[in-house]
Amino acid sequence: MQRGKKAGPGTAANAAATAVVRDRLFAPIRENRTVQGLLESAGLQLRVAKRLAPRRGASLRERLGPLDDRFVFVLGSPRSGTTFLAGAIGSLPGFVDLGEVPPLKAAVPELVDLPQPRAAERLRKTLGLARRVGLVGSVRPVEQTPEMAFLVDAAARAYPEARFVHAVRDGRDVVCSLFQKSWLRAAGNGRDDAGLPYGAYARFWVEPGRREEFAQASDARRAAWVWRTHVSAARASSVELVEVRYERLASEPEVVAGELAAALDAPASSLAPALAHAHSASIGRFRSELSPEQLADVLDEAGLLLEELGYLTG
Repeated sequence: MQRGKKAGPGTAANAAATAVVRDRLFAPIRENRTVQGLLESAGLQLRVAKRLAPRRGASLRERLGPLDDRFVFVLGSPRSGTTFLAGAIGSLPGFVDLGEVPPLKAAVPELVDLPQPRAAERLRKTLGLARRVGLVGSVRPVEQTPEMAFLVDAAARAYPEARFVHAVRDGRDVVCSLFQKSWLRAAGNGRDDAGLPYGAYARFWVEPGRREEFAQASDARRAAWVWRTHVSAARASSVELVEVRYERLASEPEVVAGELAAALDAPASSLAPALAHAHSASIGRFRSELSPEQLADVLDEAGLLLEELGYLTG
């Protein structure tokens, strides 16, 4: 076997000089990316401030006092009632609905790939800054970003006193509701609150071996995919979840209010009126809105989970 020539001093010097030139050439690019990232992060935090800071009725302590880390994370697939449920909880005395926190939503795809301790640390920093920017101090925060279903264990590590509420709704009705939005459509235009583009491309929660399939799938299958992955991720965590079925919430709001209030150490007398606004008109809408072909795609993609949750019986 032929041996390579031994590198001389001149070769090492040339390599070092090349490295210096390369670093000088690419440093502005790296700096620009850093600056761009900082500007994007600042812009997302400003959205938080714009939404939360103007709220009325908050005391000085609620705005500027020590941060209350007794979070309530409302999890679930998009269009499962998470916004309604988080808003109801956030309307209680001593609570505040943060909504979907844009800088957190934007960071989730990166956080899911981090070791859990590192992800928990980043979560605390992101949500701590968001609350200070939004003037949310000594009041219990309610967070409702759907993608947090993939970070339940990290969130529990970051906030040991947190409670996790899992909003669950019939996936077939969720598909109908997702059809009303252009988030997943191939021709979808626009961006969400975190600046992420709409479209049929595979998100972080799509299985690596099926990413191309996702982009080519029907709208019905993609929507069912959203529901299946988010619900499955939440249920796969090691954290105790307070499950709230939307169908039961709409039919028995007072009973659900009592159970949920007990789990959150919140006043049931205040929560019941807020939950009473849940409407049942959309329950079972899939029967009239999904075509046989669309329903077949939904069942093929998410039928096992629908059956496991009892939605295919009766």
